[in-house]
Amino acid sequence: MSRRYTKADLEKIVSVQLENLNAMPDLLSIMKHQSELLNNANKKLKDEISEFKDKHIIYPTRRKKI
Repeated sequence: MSRRYTKADLEKIVSVQLENLNAMPDLLSIMKHQSELLNNANKKLKDEISEFKDKHIIYPTRRKKI
């Protein structure tokens, strides 16, 4: 089942591929920005957890005798 492509079909395919290649830098910059936002959010969350652990007082509990 091989399909025979016309010159117009091949030109259309190449045109779409070229558009996709041209869009790549924009997509990569968006992904880089999103990655930076995630890293900043993770750092902030890590800092907040550390602060919470520092403030959290652990009270001694009795051990259950068996």
